[in-house]
Amino acid sequence: MATKSKSVKSKADGAAAPRRTYPDLHDHLKALDKAGLLVTVDRPIDKDTEMHPLVRWQFRGGIAERDRKAFLFTNVIDAKGRKYDIPVVVGALAASREIYRIGMGCALDRINETWTRAAAKPIAPRIVAKAPCQEIVIRGRELDRPGNGLDAIPVPISTPGWDNAPYTTLSQYITRDPDTGIQNMGNYRGQVKSPRRLGMNPSLELRPGIYIHWEKAKARGKKLPAVVVLGAPPCVTFTSVQKLPENVDELHVAGGLVGSPINVVKAKSVDLLVPAEAEIVIEGYIDTEWLEPEAPFGESHGHVNLQEYNGFMDVTCITRRKNAILTSIISQVTPSESSLIKRIAMEPMFLDHLRKNLGIQGVKRVSMHEPLTNLRKLLVLIMERGVPATETWRALYGAAALHRAAGKFVIAVNEDIDPDNADALFWAMCYRANADLDLQVLRHRDQGHGPRSKRNGGQDASVLIDATLKEDFPPISLPKRPYMERAKAIWEELGLPELKPEAPWFGYSLGHWPEEFERAAQLAVKGRYFETGKAIAKRRRKDVRMNTEIRNVEPKKS
Repeated sequence: MATKSKSVKSKADGAAAPRRTYPDLHDHLKALDKAGLLVTVDRPIDKDTEMHPLVRWQFRGGIAERDRKAFLFTNVIDAKGRKYDIPVVVGALAASREIYRIGMGCALDRINETWTRAAAKPIAPRIVAKAPCQEIVIRGRELDRPGNGLDAIPVPISTPGWDNAPYTTLSQYITRDPDTGIQNMGNYRGQVKSPRRLGMNPSLELRPGIYIHWEKAKARGKKLPAVVVLGAPPCVTFTSVQKLPENVDELHVAGGLVGSPINVVKAKSVDLLVPAEAEIVIEGYIDTEWLEPEAPFGESHGHVNLQEYNGFMDVTCITRRKNAILTSIISQVTPSESSLIKRIAMEPMFLDHLRKNLGIQGVKRVSMHEPLTNLRKLLVLIMERGVPATETWRALYGAAALHRAAGKFVIAVNEDIDPDNADALFWAMCYRANADLDLQVLRHRDQGHGPRSKRNGGQDASVLIDATLKEDFPPISLPKRPYMERAKAIWEELGLPELKPEAPWFGYSLGHWPEEFERAAQLAVKGRYFETGKAIAKRRRKDVRMNTEIRNVEPKKS
């Protein structure tokens, strides 16, 4: 049975929780429940075959983004019929923009400002002695008892039929730079390999901090201490999926995001600080001598990631809250929760780079194409009309250069083009771009995130297209807005099916629309078009050919 009103506990049992001014995961779920955005499923759900396919339908079943919800599963079993005492929540961070906004605690139009402030003014965390995430501690030989190690955690299988194991998906790996002592937190998948062994894949094309730490530890001949956080306050999770400079501690930026220190506590078996309000924390050491096969796994680029050699972590301790909730994220073919949680913050990051770092004020917005392509491959720059061509090309080059795995296709358009409408993009490319003048190919690019082709020695290229207006064009040949709005009112009055207007849904000028044409059009809608017929009869000529544009002909001498 699925319900929308089941209560969610907001405070852990046991020792008094440290003071805080930000919501933890339990507070966040209560807020989603109150907003009607949480579906609680009490019937048994198999984490290995049913859970992710069920939630997947709201991304592949024609459901509008605004109608997507978070799903809390309270009765979790596995393929063998085993029952788990830890609920699982899927879609709770970014199934929709509204869910993300509630987690951020600000309006959607303030998200850019909030992220910019957080990055500019990070706040160091507050170290506490006792924490909810350590209410239950299992370490050492206790982990070897059946049901005490990773086998106690109901990690779902994301892509049943393809994945070779359950994988943690919303899992924050925390490590420390052996040279600087600065911690790094990033979100990577983790293959459950045994009750005390967790695989990892840090996506090297993104140059994650954990890989740099791993290389340094390897050079020292030491294993790399690490913790994996499964479930945390939304501010921590949101920060973990962003690409921040390698010398920045994401927990400091999380503090900047909420305007106050994040509570942290020292891990039990490794020298690292973890979010005090985390749900589950896995501690251990990543081997730096040996690598072992990892995957296949359905990845966020929409294809199955084939088997690779990757690192693994030997687990030394697992701590958790008494009322822990495991978070899992829908990834794979986009749109997904994985793509939306990145998109909402990455688009402002690209815009800030172009406007502030490069000083290109004519860029109004950056849109990362989400469906199927997964954000990084196709970037759309919305440019102000009339910006010099040199500035448009600086923006195209700048967007392609910011992120080594982003920008296979970068297209510049004007503000009347909806970047989320592929038809509109093709329209702009077909009528506003000349392939001989407005297209550039940048060679020697990294293939980035996705299936790795062996063609061209593994190198790829970027295509930059200036599809902005370079000259005045005639209006869009749709009725002007007042007439379309009047017709819409009549449509609704007649009880016809609900309309979902797609841009462009009314006509507007693109610069070339002389006053005489406007006068004639106004006469037409007033039924006075014969007056126009009399006027044009006076302009007859016999010295021109058929289809000669009048604007290209000299006025007839009287």
